[in-house]
Amino acid sequence: MSLNSSYTYLLVNLGALIIPLLFSFHPKIQFYKRWKEVLLSLFLVSIPFIAWDILYTHLGVWGFENKYLLGVSVFNLPIEEILFFYCIPYACVFTYYCFRLIQKEFGYFSIRWVSLFLIIGLLVLGILNFNRLYTSVTFIGLSLLLVFTQFYLSPNWLGRFYLSLVVLILPFLIVNGILTGTAVDKPIVWYNSEEFMGVRLGTIPIEDFFYGFLLILLNVLLIENVGMRGFEPPISRPPDAHF
Repeated sequence: MSLNSSYTYLLVNLGALIIPLLFSFHPKIQFYKRWKEVLLSLFLVSIPFIAWDILYTHLGVWGFENKYLLGVSVFNLPIEEILFFYCIPYACVFTYYCFRLIQKEFGYFSIRWVSLFLIIGLLVLGILNFNRLYTSVTFIGLSLLLVFTQFYLSPNWLGRFYLSLVVLILPFLIVNGILTGTAVDKPIVWYNSEEFMGVRLGTIPIEDFFYGFLLILLNVLLIENVGMRGFEPPISRPPDAHF
């Protein structure tokens, strides 16, 4: 089936979901046993993100090319856009969970410096681009969330989370590349040039990387820390194992 069809956005969502969903039943992973926590997190995080999406679509910060959509809308958003907030985070949280199985902790101080670098950089860029809605809200919002996560919660899982983000860069480039115009006639999702910095990696606005960062971090934070503890792997380690 051609990428230039009314099923394109739907296929992008399903393509990102299918492999993590199938491997959720792998006997050494058993991610399906965590569906209760994961689905609850996806639902809770999707609420502010969908509200954000509705507002920015209304304001013309971004929009959608109808030729790639089924034509079904919810709250004036394409149904595919709603599914995005479930399919993509599921795949990303699954990837994080696979790193969770490693059970290796990273040095607190080294991770703290990574977080501090991100916090300062994002905050400065957000303030300097305060007149650009997509840039300022995404960068400042992620900066504040990282402050809360790193310096208030001080979790031992943040290093694994950062590592999972590095691994997710390639699938991110594929998925967001298609959504923003790679391999299709027109961008499936278009952006108002006045509301972002105009810096792109290929066809992808740099803000998209941090928007995804914010989306996935919120999901992992909920699963790990807010009333959903016990996000542990189903396998056990030998009592004399040292990591």
